[in-house]
Amino acid sequence: MDTTRRPYTLSLAHRGVIQGSTISAGSDLCHYFGGVRYALPPLQRWRRARKLPSSFRYGSKDTPGVCDSGAGLCPQPGFLTIEPEKPETWSEDCFQCNVWVPTGTPPRDGWPVMIYIHGGWLQFGSPNGFNAAALLGETDFKAVVVMPAYRVNLFGFLYSAELEQDAADVGETVGNHGFWDQRLALEWTKENIHLFGGNPENISISGYSAGANSVFHQLAYDLRQPDTQAIVRQAVIFSNSPAVQPKKPTETQSQFDQLLNALSIPLTLSANEKLARLRSLPAKQLLDAAKTIQIHQFRPTTDGAFILPTLFQSLDDGSFARKLLSRNIRLILGECSDERFLYAIWFPPKANTLDAVRARLITDYPQRIVDALIPLHYPDGKLPPGVTDWDSDAWGRIYADMQVYHMQRGLIHALTSNTGGVDASRLIHRYRIEFRAECTDGIPIEWGVTHSSDYSLWFWGNGNVLTEKEKKYTHNALVGPLARFVKGEDDFGWETSGKRVRVLKADGSVEIRGDSLWDEGVRVWKALRAVDDEKARL
Repeated sequence: MDTTRRPYTLSLAHRGVIQGSTISAGSDLCHYFGGVRYALPPLQRWRRARKLPSSFRYGSKDTPGVCDSGAGLCPQPGFLTIEPEKPETWSEDCFQCNVWVPTGTPPRDGWPVMIYIHGGWLQFGSPNGFNAAALLGETDFKAVVVMPAYRVNLFGFLYSAELEQDAADVGETVGNHGFWDQRLALEWTKENIHLFGGNPENISISGYSAGANSVFHQLAYDLRQPDTQAIVRQAVIFSNSPAVQPKKPTETQSQFDQLLNALSIPLTLSANEKLARLRSLPAKQLLDAAKTIQIHQFRPTTDGAFILPTLFQSLDDGSFARKLLSRNIRLILGECSDERFLYAIWFPPKANTLDAVRARLITDYPQRIVDALIPLHYPDGKLPPGVTDWDSDAWGRIYADMQVYHMQRGLIHALTSNTGGVDASRLIHRYRIEFRAECTDGIPIEWGVTHSSDYSLWFWGNGNVLTEKEKKYTHNALVGPLARFVKGEDDFGWETSGKRVRVLKADGSVEIRGDSLWDEGVRVWKALRAVDDEKARL
């Protein structure tokens, strides 16, 4: 989409004055503020970021704080054309967000607010590749959209006994720093979004892929807070799901030790000496070493602070669903029809063998889970009919099942058929996308409607242009109902809840249908939960 920008200045009362942009395409679409700070950086690498003090000001009337570019980019590996590896753009001070605001006068209570958490396997990504201008300017989706950056890969999710000790010395928690960053962004939004015309009492959180996984963990954390401190009113989980209880601290130590070995840091050093060396190294050297180790994916840890050891038990016994019902928190969640093609190329197995698939899965999930998962998919140890190879086709399928298809069905099963007898079906609204827009960039057409190909639908082109026919289909199937959902309307036009699915078909029509993948997804979920339950009893 061809757009122009002109400066737009906004007074944020006690926070001072900020300068962003008004984005236009013939007429004004929205106001944009890029790189708005939501937290101060930590005093050291692998420490908690700091809340903005009450005295923090973005700028003055004479010298406004300039926020017309984008959020900082945490050091990260590249992937396809998505934020390629550019060390000159990296900053470990990435605690900023991009804020998109509708034009015109907000409602009396303020615009509804949607926080969007970017994806990238928790290893890469930024909010700067998302464009909400046309969504806000051309549709009835009128909400303030907040897109935070946060720490990813080893900067956001490294854990070890050494880091645990280091954090205890300063009275902090350790690990899951990326999640704590996101929480700070949620808290900043709650406290400050009224200054942008938003309604702090109507905040939806959403996220794609790893951002959707983040939404689940942010929701779980928010449900544990007193009602007076709750932030989340409803949630959208795009193409992901919680899979299993994250690794315990004792299971993450080997990854830390592998990183030290790759950097030639002796394991015999004291904890303080190990961390001092790690903190002294350039970001790129750390990332280059991380690519070479066996466990090269940096994932959440059951740290006991952000993620409790009883998280998945709360799904089993109905207490999670009961809390959702008590706060009336609605969920939209769903998938694309061909998720596996993009998943197949993210750090694929190093050999065309089942053993290589197993080794790759262990970088994401606890080994006991992987050893239970493999026989469920390949009971005879052979490729299933119609699957061409292990390192691409089989890998993409099993990874997509764990990231999206099977585990999402398992989550819904847990919320509707748990041992506590709590049924949250009325809060669950599902979708499936089988339609691909012509403007989808950077993804081979033969991959169909694969993971992330629906960005252009949810974001009304995401900076590109939908055809008039595509706009009609997309608004009817997705954007129109989503706008009413975010606004808080009881009947927002989804037309289904619980196990049935709203499908945007390849021809642009909408169908409400049953779920042919349900039984298999629930079977796998139950088997993996049994493994975790057995481990918990030992």
